[in-house]
Amino acid sequence: MKKLRLSIIILLFVTVNAFAQSPIGDGGQQFNFGVGLSNSGFPVYASYDFGVHPDITVAPMVQFNLDGFDYMIFSGRGDYHFNTLLDIPQTWDFYAGLNVGFAAYFGDDNGDNDGISGLDLGAQIGGRWYWNDKWGLNLEFAGGKGWGTRFGLSMKM
Repeated sequence: MKKLRLSIIILLFVTVNAFAQSPIGDGGQQFNFGVGLSNSGFPVYASYDFGVHPDITVAPMVQFNLDGFDYMIFSGRGDYHFNTLLDIPQTWDFYAGLNVGFAAYFGDDNGDNDGISGLDLGAQIGGRWYWNDKWGLNLEFAGGKGWGTRFGLSMKM
């Protein structure tokens, strides 16, 4: 199932030929933060999007587990925004992307997080709703060494 989801996301990246613009656009910036639920506990995350193309953002991201602070993930991510392709209003933002990073496990080796340290490759799909020109709600589904959801706020800079 993971391979199918990843294949669909890659296919979308390869076949999309549109002139869309994400809500932050080329040169825009946005700070994202929030909480989540994953197979490893309750993560807290923060990322900072940079618009590098009208349809594409890249971002550094950090995530750690609120449940005992037993792991931390540092990653870089890239997202394609589907707004113009799907003719979506600027108050909404739908995107999908890939991420690569490093996961560090600090646990007591009780077996519940075996193998989490090391390279972390993953994918995400999500959306935002902006209630004004600066603030929005964000919901994202992601996978990598683990799976989970993230819910938080996005603030355009």
